[in-house]
Amino acid sequence: MKFDVIIVGGGLVGASLALALKDSGLKIALVESRPPVARPGDDSWDSRIYAISPGSAGFLQSLGVWQTLDQARITPVYNMAVFGDDSAARIDFSAYDIGCSELNFIVENGQLQAAAWNRLNHEKKHVKIFCPAQCASITRTESDANLYLDDGRILQAALIVGADGLNSWVREHAGIEVVRHSYQQTGVVANFKAERQHRNVAHQWFRRDGVLALLPLPDAMVSMVWSANEERASALLGLPETELCREVAEASCRALGEMQLVTRPAAFPLNFVHVKKLVQPHLALIGDAAHGIHPLAGQGVNLGLRDAQELAAIVLGRGLQPNCGDYLLLRRYERARKEDILAMELVTDSLQKLFNNTHPTLVRLRNVGLELTNRLPLLKDRLMRHALG
Repeated sequence: MKFDVIIVGGGLVGASLALALKDSGLKIALVESRPPVARPGDDSWDSRIYAISPGSAGFLQSLGVWQTLDQARITPVYNMAVFGDDSAARIDFSAYDIGCSELNFIVENGQLQAAAWNRLNHEKKHVKIFCPAQCASITRTESDANLYLDDGRILQAALIVGADGLNSWVREHAGIEVVRHSYQQTGVVANFKAERQHRNVAHQWFRRDGVLALLPLPDAMVSMVWSANEERASALLGLPETELCREVAEASCRALGEMQLVTRPAAFPLNFVHVKKLVQPHLALIGDAAHGIHPLAGQGVNLGLRDAQELAAIVLGRGLQPNCGDYLLLRRYERARKEDILAMELVTDSLQKLFNNTHPTLVRLRNVGLELTNRLPLLKDRLMRHALG
């Protein structure tokens, strides 16, 4: 079966790329091992959430995804308060200060995935979906690439895109080198009902035992993301409900009062992954297959959506170049994304290391740095505008 582009991985980033290319006249295939899991009920809440930047929201709007979401379950963030491990150290970000409506939108992972797939299902004549399907191997020639599925089917295309996550099968089979290290931390996520209204403010605390974030959800609910060392995370996951609520309330300095658990906590390991190359002839990587960063900035999915948007723009703007897997064409994508990815990797990795160090001098410096940044509006403006995408 012949295509122009095969996308391996049907998560939000891979699905977004497929939708961005659907009207290009190219034959698109999407290969996914399993479809997204539907929400079990209208009243349930997904404990895994995304902080979607205005830039990413605009991209999803252009794909016909954003406007199909349940708007009552989307919470705009107008302000953000970040605290150091010294009670006096903090930095505040405000959408109003830079003339924007909001800093980002808090959206459930499941809702976004389902909306993207619903949109894909309306575009079946433009995008051929292979799901469930397992990849077996890849071979490449000078003119194209072949993807072999484990059921014997062979898909051929000018370009294979790996959008298959942090432990990318496509990246591994392409032999692309990665630099990886574990943060020795676990991300613990859960949703709570807070005693006080959050007023659309996101809170984050850089603590000695990790980074705690409380992100606003509708009404007085918040989504917790606690990036804690492995021992601390294990202890949190083993706590009875009432004790976990008390721990979160105390760790957040009772900024939102007492907590009531809404969804059971879940956990995922935190790793840094730097990918040496984003492209090879007839192959490109996007999303978590192309980079893995610490969640303290909440920018992982936005970075991936910018990958998809840029690769789509390169392919659509290739002009007279008939082969969208041409190496020189794909190098344009790699060069366009390199600075953004490296900057986000550097910032998140450096902040994690800085606040995970107990040396007294570094403790003083990092808290002074927060206070100093808070007094420099031009620097804050630049940080916010980059995050807004």
